[in-house]
Amino acid sequence: MKKLLVIWGMAFLLLLCGGTVSAQDKGYDVFVPISKYITQGDAASLSAWFSDNLEVSIISSVRNCSRSQARQIVKTFFEAYTPRSFEISHKASQSNMKYALGQLNAGGEVFIVTIFVSSCQDGTYRIQQFKIDRQTEVY
Repeated sequence: MKKLLVIWGMAFLLLLCGGTVSAQDKGYDVFVPISKYITQGDAASLSAWFSDNLEVSIISSVRNCSRSQARQIVKTFFEAYTPRSFEISHKASQSNMKYALGQLNAGGEVFIVTIFVSSCQDGTYRIQQFKIDRQTEVY
């Protein structure tokens, strides 16, 4: 009986406090779901993280576009270069901006992916800039 009361109490507190994880909660990493969608080549799910308007750069072709245009551009890239793996190698943040740099293995090539996100008034993050470039060899 005591265990049941503890569970009900915790459920009540969870409902009272909102029960959702905001971007500001400790331990939350906005790049975890974004990385998952890149790895899966899931442009539709990735685009849910896009700002209403953002900058998309795919292999040196830069465009400022809407969320739906960006989704189509990224989808076309994923169709041409099927992702095999994606790993973030560097992250940084300042004020309400976060930045990640990662390596994408796709279509038998290696690409460098740069992602800039900014926080919104509702506590969520949105991708403001999404960039994919071929990795160049440095000797």
